[in-house]
Amino acid sequence: MSFVQEEKNGLIYMRSDKIAARHAFTTRYGGVSTGDFYSLNLGSNRGDDPEAVRENYRRVCELMGAGIDDCAVTLQVHGNEVRVVTMEDKHKCMSKVPYEADGIITTERSLPIMCFVADCVPALLCDSENGVIAAVHCGWRSSVADILGNTVEKMCALGAKPEKICAAMGAAIGKCCFETDRDVPDAIEKYLDGDTEGLWTLRSDGKYLVDLRTANARRLEKLGLLPENIDISEECTMCSHEKYWSHRYTKGRRGSQAAVIVLD
Repeated sequence: MSFVQEEKNGLIYMRSDKIAARHAFTTRYGGVSTGDFYSLNLGSNRGDDPEAVRENYRRVCELMGAGIDDCAVTLQVHGNEVRVVTMEDKHKCMSKVPYEADGIITTERSLPIMCFVADCVPALLCDSENGVIAAVHCGWRSSVADILGNTVEKMCALGAKPEKICAAMGAAIGKCCFETDRDVPDAIEKYLDGDTEGLWTLRSDGKYLVDLRTANARRLEKLGLLPENIDISEECTMCSHEKYWSHRYTKGRRGSQAAVIVLD
């Protein structure tokens, strides 16, 4: 596993050795929120104190060498829309995002891009040689709607090459805890054209335990990424709910972590 834990100015985050650009997968540690949102909550619409969320953003943006209003962010609707963003898409912290996109891509230097998760798979993609990066929220619906296919296609339209793209998928709900009905395996079966060996286990009660991260890694390989350029965190957000926000564990009363990346 090439994910490593880092700490800077009290902020604890994860980093993948596969990604050459400056990046971070945040944890719950290193912020100022209190109560149910303790301590690093980056969800602006979860009910947390807005000033605490602003300070949390400031700390993460500082890690990326940027100011609080100098990032572009997703507005996630569990769809497959991927938006190319520029400096004109800088998001004023705590304001309404004027578009819907579960994935964002940029070629702009010094523009951090950020997606949000609390069990879903956060994916960062980077072709550092050709200067194209992406941040993608891969919930199961976004995944089976082929958001990663849309991402790689748009990255390549901007000059990226599949064999040069490196990808990292951070902490997410693991196969140990992602309990679903039959609809999710059926959708993944279609998504991967039947290449699903080992991706789920059928329990005696008729429920399935599904490995969404590995499913997405297989899709990236089908899109031309090299297996050695794909990194998958082994941490489960539900098992490690003290370190990561988990929607399922908290039954929805929770904050959000982020995956963020920037071309310096």
